[in-house]
Amino acid sequence: MNKITYTALLLVLFMIAAAAHAQKYDLLIRNGQVIDPKNRINAKLDLAIKDGKIAKVAATLSPEQATKVIDAEGLIIAPGLIDIHTHVFVGSKPETFADGFLSVSPDDFTLKAGVTTVVDAGTSGWRNFPVFKEHVIDKSRTRVLAFLNIAGNGMSGSPAEQDVSDMDAYMTSLVIKKYPDIIVGVKIGHYEGSDWTPFDRAIDAAARSNTPLFVECHLPQYSLEDQLKKMRPGDIITHSYEKIEERMPIVDENGQLRSFVKDAQKRGILFDLGHGGAGFWFSVAQPAIKEELAPNTFGSDLHRFSMNAGMKDLLNIMSKYMAMGLSLEDVIQRASWNAASSIHKYDLGNLSEGNVADIAVLCVRDGHFGFIDAGGNMIPGTKKLEAELTVRNGKIVWDLNGISASPMSVAGTRSK
Repeated sequence: MNKITYTALLLVLFMIAAAAHAQKYDLLIRNGQVIDPKNRINAKLDLAIKDGKIAKVAATLSPEQATKVIDAEGLIIAPGLIDIHTHVFVGSKPETFADGFLSVSPDDFTLKAGVTTVVDAGTSGWRNFPVFKEHVIDKSRTRVLAFLNIAGNGMSGSPAEQDVSDMDAYMTSLVIKKYPDIIVGVKIGHYEGSDWTPFDRAIDAAARSNTPLFVECHLPQYSLEDQLKKMRPGDIITHSYEKIEERMPIVDENGQLRSFVKDAQKRGILFDLGHGGAGFWFSVAQPAIKEELAPNTFGSDLHRFSMNAGMKDLLNIMSKYMAMGLSLEDVIQRASWNAASSIHKYDLGNLSEGNVADIAVLCVRDGHFGFIDAGGNMIPGTKKLEAELTVRNGKIVWDLNGISASPMSVAGTRSK
């Protein structure tokens, strides 16, 4: 090799190395409106991702430094959304939620709604959680966390869910401590007796594991007032805006928030939506908003039936609350940072540099829309959220309109 050829080769290698060094980001999302309530950001910024982490959030980042660039002009860049009330222990058992047909596979419904993390609401208990982990959690692209049911076999139907002898606070706390990165708390619900032992054991398990208690409905012999009085600051009650016979609504016949509900809110009890098929009514939710009890979190109660009823998905719930007067920033906060904080996962639900790159790129559609509650009542709205792009752990997992893809010409060849 002569001297000129050798010099030219060195120059080429240097240029390749320089180009590789310049592309220090794997993905760059540009020109979007970043809304990050935890960090009090609501501004037009760029966001860069490297090795599955958020590398930089800044006003102007060079596209030459990124392997892939996405233009998010006119779109919202938000933290990956978190749904703290779902049932995703899907399986083949008929008529049950635990390893059953009434639960749903998370990836089929979450990513297309900008949801990157779900919390399963006690579908499993300490006995069958390992099955749930192996069959669903370990195989899902969605991050799946869990509240562990105080009933040993979770939501496996009667008579198992009524068996007080299988509600073991010590074993429940032991399993939580074994999987601290996955299990975020204890759930009580679906108990038809008047004995307070199940509730007390659930609180005991939560205290032993230093996690919150998640109180669902279907506790017809326990009054709402007594449930709230037993709960501790940071514990979560769901189906907060329901209007069914088995539990007194949080507002009275005049639409006023009950005094003991106000007291619970002041003590630090958290109110989750828990929409589901029957858990949300405008006649309760709207007066509650006027008295400053909008939900802390937007748990959807996702399961086989709720997804095709008034609930639909988390974005529909957020849009519904925008139609009731909450701002875009308000609903994103409840679906991101509030949700992460309530389950003590402070590295989620925000866009801090160094955190995992879970991102929802949202479009706010303008038009005439209708939103439905559990009673079949409708309110109109002019704004509706749609997930344009979802990034999970730095990877694009949903792209509605191909904004991350290379455009094709009419003839079918890629344009330059």
